[in-house]
Amino acid sequence: MLLHVTNGPEQGYTIKVQGSTRPDGVFLADIGSFARALRLGSVFDGKQMQIDEAFGDTVTSCILLEGSDFAVIASAAGDTPKRVLQLASAPVIRQDKVYLPVDQACRMFTLWLGRQLRYNASENRIDATLDSRRPDASLQSIGRLPNDALPPNPPEQAAPSSDNRTDARAAGGKTTIDDIKIETRANGAIIRFSASGDMRNASFLRPDNSGILYLTIENATGNPARLARNYPEGAIKSISPKLLDSGALQFTIALDIPTSSIKSSSFKYDAAKNDYVISIMNDVDVEAIHLSEKERRIQEGLSRDVDKWKLDAVVIDAGHGGKDPGAIGTQGTHEKDVALNIARDLGMFIRQKWPDVRVIYTRKEDRFIPLKERGQIANRYGGKVFISIHCNSAPNNSKVRGPEVYILGPHKTDAALKVAMFENSVITGEENFAEKYKGFSDEYLIMSSMAQSAFATQSTELAQDVLQRLSRNNSNNGLGVRQAGFMVLWTPSMPSILVETGYLSNPSEEKLLRDRKEQTKIAYAIFQGLQQYRSRYETRMTTAARPVN
Repeated sequence: MLLHVTNGPEQGYTIKVQGSTRPDGVFLADIGSFARALRLGSVFDGKQMQIDEAFGDTVTSCILLEGSDFAVIASAAGDTPKRVLQLASAPVIRQDKVYLPVDQACRMFTLWLGRQLRYNASENRIDATLDSRRPDASLQSIGRLPNDALPPNPPEQAAPSSDNRTDARAAGGKTTIDDIKIETRANGAIIRFSASGDMRNASFLRPDNSGILYLTIENATGNPARLARNYPEGAIKSISPKLLDSGALQFTIALDIPTSSIKSSSFKYDAAKNDYVISIMNDVDVEAIHLSEKERRIQEGLSRDVDKWKLDAVVIDAGHGGKDPGAIGTQGTHEKDVALNIARDLGMFIRQKWPDVRVIYTRKEDRFIPLKERGQIANRYGGKVFISIHCNSAPNNSKVRGPEVYILGPHKTDAALKVAMFENSVITGEENFAEKYKGFSDEYLIMSSMAQSAFATQSTELAQDVLQRLSRNNSNNGLGVRQAGFMVLWTPSMPSILVETGYLSNPSEEKLLRDRKEQTKIAYAIFQGLQQYRSRYETRMTTAARPVN
């Protein structure tokens, strides 16, 4: 606020008076700054401010007291009675400074000094004429006090009776501050003081050199212990409330940012929400902060994706079962029994080695599960990998032997087609199989293959890792991962493989496959392949989630 002083013909000066603006637009003048601008001396001891003047023959002082609506006028010599000047409201005291609304400050100086001080609201300026007294100026017009008397305290307001609580606001009841919320921004913060009750005048003092700012709400209350805040990070360090003797509620807000980096600070009253709002803006590179925040969000998203795609659930499908024996060896070995034993052993290794991984069986006993339902089980329980275990058979060739691993896709060899046709033939044993699988046509196979293409790389890698561990030296079936239209692989929405552990049609291999120890070895070989796949897969996912330097 500018003060224009005239102290003689064509003499004067213009100087700034410090202060702050309330949310209702009223400028609160720093009385110490105002006094210095008028070339007056002042002293403040934390409770009382004394301003001294010597414009006339008598040296007088104006004394402002904390919590009092009266200013005391006294002579330095004590040769005249003390006088009192009633103020519209008690002065606001903040951080060793005393504030009054600018119009009240002008009135006080005018009456005390006998000089003309006028506040020009339209030009936001104070005009002071100090070269002569006002014609009607006289200390006699100011109320008189007995010597050594103190100005009267403002009258206490009676608390509303219990049956008249609804009228408390209209009768001047206190507004209550219920809560404080911080909204963090890239370039600062917004502090909201939520209130219940009528709007009250409030004063806001901007941050000083130590990064402390003040908000004082007149005729307000609250629970200081509940409203106190400490923040481990961010622009705001702490908020400390205090109930003042004047009936106001004062908040001391400590910032955790250098004062030099504060671009602006402002205060407003949000009538829609009944909030008293302070906004702090930092002088920072917002674009850089937004970029950093974007990188942080991407990193969090990648971390969530890593958790989402972590290999933490393995679905083990023991082929055939119940009324469907599967392939039958020359010695009467049933494929369903070999597959179930290997599946159980594989699950045992996973639970022992990987306690954090769930094992989901499509069947754990000798019972029939429709092909379509097996994939649905895998999807329903959140499987991340699907492994279907089988034994092969070549009725017209008892010499072929060795394991094979398949992924879903159109067959590329007649041998692969025959294997798929045999494994798929189980559906004919299901009730209403024609109705259940009427959509499982060649076209459906193509569409399923396209859907599985999202997992094609993972399925192929898993198949290769498992086949590498299963391979036996005397295999003669043309090693390599194969693809065919196995119905059991059509439904799972995850990397999926079908393992043919060997040929029951080969007498020597049947002997191995029916041996319980050999079954456990086969299960462990499948686990080793799965282990190799998991290690490479999760390393790749973790690497993808690391920030790029």
